[in-house]
Formats: sequence, C-alpha cells, structure tokens
Amino acid sequence: MPPFHWWRTVFFLIPVIGLYTIGLGIVSLISTLVDRDGRFAHRCAAWWARLILVTSGVRVERRGAALPPPEESCVFVSNHASIYDIPILFTAVPRQVRIVAKEALGRFPFIGWHLRRGGHLLVNRQNPGAGIFKKMQRMTRQGVSLIVFPEGSRTPDGVVRRFKGGTFLLAVENRWPIVPLSVSGSRAVMPKGRLMVCPADVRVTVHDPIPTVGLTRDDVRELADRVQRVVASEVRA
Repeated sequence: MPPFHWWRTVFFLIPVIGLYTIGLGIVSLISTLVDRDGRFAHRCAAWWARLILVTSGVRVERRGAALPPPEESCVFVSNHASIYDIPILFTAVPRQVRIVAKEALGRFPFIGWHLRRGGHLLVNRQNPGAGIFKKMQRMTRQGVSLIVFPEGSRTPDGVVRRFKGGTFLLAVENRWPIVPLSVSGSRAVMPKGRLMVCPADVRVTVHDPIPTVGLTRDDVRELADRVQRVVASEVRA
C-alpha cells in the first residue's frame, strides 16, 4: 500500500493546490489589465506560494546576510533540488522578483499565462538572447529582480551541479549584482521523479552580494564557478 503522504499528495494536495493556482491565476491575469508592470500579479504569486507551503507543511527559515534594498535590481541565484523551490524562494525573498523560464511554459493554462502577463523572462532556447537585454533594462527601471536556477534542471541527488554561464552574462551586461542563495532541505519535500510531498523544514541562506561592475564576458565562467561554490557551501545533499 502506498504511504500516507502519497495518498495525501494525490487526493488532497494536488486538488487543493490546483484550486489555489486557478483562483489566484485568474486574479493575477485580471490585475495585468491595469497593472502592466505585474507588481500585483507577483503579490498573487507570493500568496500562492505561502498557501502551498502552509498546506503542505513546509516551514521556511531564512538566515545569513540581509537582502538588498527592495528598489535595487539584482539576480538571486539558487540551487535547484525540488519543484517546491519556487514557492520557497517567493516566500523567503519578499521582493518584486521574476523568474527565467523556457518559452514553452508560457502556453500552460494559468501558470504560463501568469508568467507571460506578469513580466517574467520567457526564453526561446533556439535564440535565448532575443529581447532579454531590453527586458532587463525595463526591470531595472521598475526596481524588479530575477530569481534564477543556473543548474538548468533539478538535481536528482541533491548535489549542486555546475552553473551555466548565461545567467551571469546577463548580470554582467546589465551590471546587476549577484546574490547567492542556498536552499537546503527542499529535496526532502519533493525530489525530482517522486509524486509525493512530505512536510519538512527548509533553510534558505542569503550570501553577501557579488558585484559585477567592471567585469567582462571573459570573466563570466569564473564568476559562475565562484557563485556555484558559494551556494554549494550551505547545501545539505
């Protein structure tokens, strides 16, 4: 017989989280008719994240350095071990933040529509640089930041994989500081490949910002490796 948390996930959490997603997704989409910057839409996403964590029994503790001022744009760079990492970070980082996602995700009902209308960066993998620079310049004027998972996909074993350089090139070209985030414990909630959510305590460690002013394209690989080491230093596999 499947364990209790499997039954809880399939017959309670999935339907309830579906209702959260549809309800707040509708409010979010309506808000973008008058709020073109997506600020209220992100508030809806933050409420969605908190509801998911409370319902799932996931408790988040943030520690470490202070977050940058809300009006200063930066790139929050995190490891990625669970599908729960997004609601965890939306809760732990109370800022106007957007994520980078593949363009195809924008076609999904409610979540994709929210991403497209709410000002998130949807990237075409065949032409990843198209329009991104201008979008980030607009985000700078709005005081909006990015949350990025530069491993590219969720780690299957909790080990932090090598970071890809694209995120760091964008940060260097826009002179945005990098703020490393270490998420530890989220894999216990719902690891890759498992349809079961378990209550857990998750720790998010905020590291000191790393400036990018004065760096060039030639520094991107070294910067990515440096940030990967910082993030991995506070992650329990």
